[in-house]
Amino acid sequence: MIYRNYFYFFIIILFCFSCSKKEIEKSNINEVNLESQMIEAYEDGLKELEAGDVLFAAKKFNEAETLFPQSEYAPKSALMAAYSYYSQNYYGDAMAELIRFSRVYPNHKDIAYAEYLLGLCYYEQIIDAKKDLQSIVNAKTTFESLISKYPDSEFATDATFKIDLINEILAGKEMFIGRYYFDKKKWIPAINRFRVVIDDYETTIYVEEAIHRLVEIYYILGIETEAKKYANLLGYNYQSSEWYEKSFIVFNRKYKKNTIKDIKKENNSIIEKFKSLFS
Repeated sequence: MIYRNYFYFFIIILFCFSCSKKEIEKSNINEVNLESQMIEAYEDGLKELEAGDVLFAAKKFNEAETLFPQSEYAPKSALMAAYSYYSQNYYGDAMAELIRFSRVYPNHKDIAYAEYLLGLCYYEQIIDAKKDLQSIVNAKTTFESLISKYPDSEFATDATFKIDLINEILAGKEMFIGRYYFDKKKWIPAINRFRVVIDDYETTIYVEEAIHRLVEIYYILGIETEAKKYANLLGYNYQSSEWYEKSFIVFNRKYKKNTIKDIKKENNSIIEKFKSLFS
């Protein structure tokens, strides 16, 4: 009786092992099939991208990611789907893919590229700073985040360059509004706008004009100490600038007239000397 029980127990163990082995073999076969299908979908995506059908390419890349999400091809497929959309200016779809990529694969080796591409999507939607500020702000924020988190990445240099261009756009917007207030003689709002340019965008081409405008406003308001302070600032940093000369004229209205008289006097002297050669 005991031997019979041992025999039954051995049969059960053997049966379980056989089933388990079949399950493993079946799982391995399925995994190989999935990987094969995924690679096929990925390669189809590359072909469609090269052919210019970016929407179908993105669809195939998404299919590749879904087929085998645990594969190393999955994050690569997600990025390629985003790039496919970006390459033909489908920025909304590209941004959705990139935001999802950052959420699903936060530690992936290409995360810096994903953030850079997201910044480009915002940057290339900048059309008119006077009408659409959100794309500009989003681009700047994204590029600043990239530089902060990945300062040594190959994308940080270009991100820095694009931030400089964005600052030029933002400074230009502030100057446009500041000039409007200046023309309307709304001095306090004008001062605030020009101060933003000086404080936040001091490396832009607009800073010299912004300082000069403050010289003019404070002089008009009769606050000459402030006017002189900004004139000195302009002279110290930008003495060769046309805006420094204009600020100088604010305090010396005769400067321009005297300069013209000196030029005429010099020209007359040259003519007299030239005439004397033939007398």
